[in-house]
Amino acid sequence: MSKQMSHLDDIPSTPGKFKMEKSPFVHNRLRWHSSLAKLTFWSFIFLGLILIFFFRSPSSNPLPQDPSRRSLRTYNWGGPAWEKRVRSSARVRSHNGISVLVTGAAGFVGTHVSAALKRRGDGVLGLDNFNDYYDPSLKRARQALLERSGVFIVEGDINDSALLRKLFEVVAFTHVMHLAAQAGVRYAMENPGSYVHSNIAGLVSLLEVCKSANPQPAIVWASSSSVYGLNTKVPFSEKDRTDQPASLYAATKKAGEEIAHTYNHIYGLSLTGLRFFTVYGPWGRPDMAYFFFTRDILKGKSIPIFEAANHGTVARDFTYIDDIVKGCLAALDTAEKSTGSGGKKKGPAQLRVYNLGNTSPVPVSDLVSILEKLLKVNAKRDIMKLPRNGDVQFTHANISLAQRELGYKPSTDLQTGLKKFVRWYLSYYNGGKKAAG
Repeated sequence: MSKQMSHLDDIPSTPGKFKMEKSPFVHNRLRWHSSLAKLTFWSFIFLGLILIFFFRSPSSNPLPQDPSRRSLRTYNWGGPAWEKRVRSSARVRSHNGISVLVTGAAGFVGTHVSAALKRRGDGVLGLDNFNDYYDPSLKRARQALLERSGVFIVEGDINDSALLRKLFEVVAFTHVMHLAAQAGVRYAMENPGSYVHSNIAGLVSLLEVCKSANPQPAIVWASSSSVYGLNTKVPFSEKDRTDQPASLYAATKKAGEEIAHTYNHIYGLSLTGLRFFTVYGPWGRPDMAYFFFTRDILKGKSIPIFEAANHGTVARDFTYIDDIVKGCLAALDTAEKSTGSGGKKKGPAQLRVYNLGNTSPVPVSDLVSILEKLLKVNAKRDIMKLPRNGDVQFTHANISLAQRELGYKPSTDLQTGLKKFVRWYLSYYNGGKKAAG
C-alpha cells in the first residue's frame, strides 16, 4: 500500500506540484509522448498538404496562378459509346475522301477547317482542351456549330499521349491537321511556359504518336508568319532566313519547323508547315486587333494605334479566313503519304513549308478607318510607340510557291472581309445579347 501511495505521489494533481528534476521516468515518458504528438501533428499537416496539392493539381483542377499548366486536367474519354461517336465523326462519306484528326478544332481556324472538310464529305474528328486563354464560351459556341454538322470534338490535351494513342487505335487517320497551339505574341511575356508546353512539347507528343501509328498519317500543321521576325526584306519568302525571332511565340513556331524536319528525316513522316499571315474573320480570336478594336469602338473606348520609330507605319498582311481554309485543304489534298512504318523510316518523305497570306499589307490605321465606316462610329485613337513586346512593324507574304504548288489564290480584300466579320460580330454579341468582354 505504501508502495502504491509512493507511486501515486509521483503523479501531480496540478502542474504546479510537478517537478521535472525529481521524476526522470515521467519526464522521459512525457517527452516521448510530446515527440509522438509533434510527429502526429506534422504528419497530419504533411498529409493535408499532399491532399491539397492532389486535388488542386493541374491534372484534375488547374491552378489559375499557373496558367502554363492549366490545359492538363482529367477528361472523361473511352468506353463503347465514346468510341462509337469517334468512329461516326471520322467516317469518310465521299469517294476518295480522307479521314482527318483536327487538333485545336474549337479554335478559330480549326472550326472553319473542320466545317469545310465535313461539308465535302471527309471524315473529321476534333481534339481541343478548351483552355481559357480567351473566353471559353466562344469555343463552346464553335463546338456547338460543329456538332450540328456532325463533327465530334474530343475534349483532351495534345500532351496526353494515352488519349492520342487511343484515337489512332479507334480510327486509322490518313491525315492530321495540327492547329492546336498557344497563340498570341504579347501573352508570351506573361506566361512563357504555356508556349513551350503547347507549341513545343505538344507538337512532339503528337509526332511521337504519329510516327508509331500504322499507317503513319500525313501531317499539315500551323506555323506562323512570325518566324520571319526582324527580317527587313519584303515580301517575306520561304527562302528567307528565320533565325531572328522577335517573340517567344515566334521562337516556338520556328522550333516547331526544326522539330518537323527532324521527324521527317528520322521517321519518314510527311510534314507540311503553313505560315499564316494575320488571319481574321467571323468566329475569330478576341485577342486579335481587329476584334478588340471593334469591341472598344462600339463601347466608346480609345484604341491603341501603334507607330514605329520616326512615325513609321505599322502594317499587316491581313488574310481572310476563307482564303486560309482553301490553303489548308489544298495542303491536305497535295500531301504525300508518310513513308515510315512502326516508327521506322522506309524512304524519303515529303517536307514542305508555305506562306499563306493575302500579299496586300494594310496599315493598321486604315483597318480602323474601315471599321469606323462599317460600325458608323468614330474611333478614339490613341497613337502610341510600337512596344518591344514581340510585335513587328510589318508583315508581307510572298505566296508564289503556294500559288504554284497548292493553287492558292486569296480572293477577299480587307474591306469585304471586315464587312463579313462585323455582320457576324453584331449578330453574335448584340443579337444573342452576349457580353463582348
